[in-house]
Amino acid sequence: MGHFHAYAYSSLPESEFVGVCGRDIDRAKEFGGVYGVPAFTSIEDMKRETGVEAVSICTPHPVHRENGVSAAVQGIHLLVEKPLADSLSGCDAILRAAEENGVTVGTVSQRRYYNPCLRVKRAIDDGKIGKPVLGIVTMLGWRDKAYYDSAAWRGTWDGEGGGVLVNQAPHQLDLLLWYMGEADELYGAHGNFNHPYIDVEDTAVAVVRFKNGGIGSIVVTNSVNPAQYGKVHIFGDTGAAAGVQTDGGAMFIAGMSAVTEPPMNDLWTIPGEEHMLKHWNDDEVDFYKTIDPTRHFHTVQIKDFLGSLINGKAPLVDGYDGRRTVELFTAIYRSQQDGRPVRFPLKP
Repeated sequence: MGHFHAYAYSSLPESEFVGVCGRDIDRAKEFGGVYGVPAFTSIEDMKRETGVEAVSICTPHPVHRENGVSAAVQGIHLLVEKPLADSLSGCDAILRAAEENGVTVGTVSQRRYYNPCLRVKRAIDDGKIGKPVLGIVTMLGWRDKAYYDSAAWRGTWDGEGGGVLVNQAPHQLDLLLWYMGEADELYGAHGNFNHPYIDVEDTAVAVVRFKNGGIGSIVVTNSVNPAQYGKVHIFGDTGAAAGVQTDGGAMFIAGMSAVTEPPMNDLWTIPGEEHMLKHWNDDEVDFYKTIDPTRHFHTVQIKDFLGSLINGKAPLVDGYDGRRTVELFTAIYRSQQDGRPVRFPLKP
């Protein structure tokens, strides 16, 4: 994932790419050499030598807290790959350090910038479906043994912080909260059904009640072979609905695969607009032929993040959005552990 960020920082006019940081200096030097920038093993050294003003954190999830707090204490703005942290306490440590040092935190959720996802959000904001009363997330994905063997931290509680909820589902969970608003109560369960070589869950389900009075369902899994799709559907109290298939076919895996299908609005019953689906989706197919989707949408989000710093505005996806996603999947873990519904807000 770091290469997508590096490409953006080295190509966007809003930024000057000045350095990379990693625990292994040889790997950091190899990475930095691709872009002609120096390598460091500490954020403090990178700050002192380069005057860096903003960083992206693209490490395994359990290290987000340590690196995020270090950057914030140095007065450096930070954009963190999803999830913001592997725990609510980690999220709160990052956000607290950011508040105390006057820096901005963004969380990567590049699917918000997909045209079909933005179209759903505009329809909700414009009142085209009335009040959103039902939200459905369905993610039927697959990860094989080669994926988990590709890095020692994958598939472990200590190294990854969780399974499908922590690593694959945050994009759809973020969209659900963006569309429906904050959660109020949740009952959830999870399990590992066909990946005996990992410690974490490969499947999770939940029923959610939102603060706006609406309800929702979450079904996410890495146990459908071959992978099918990831979808978010929103239904309003007028009876109209809008939905998006964010991912189709084989799911994207950083460093191992590419995006196989463009996102599509696969559900649209807004009166007078039903006929627009084919036109929108044809345009999306044509657009995807002209871009590298993973590189493009990371660049779009990073451009938004840099613009927020330059103009003193909040980024589209900030650190508090990232925390809400972590809160949602934490509630599923906690609900199974306690055997009962969980009320929001959750304390670390």
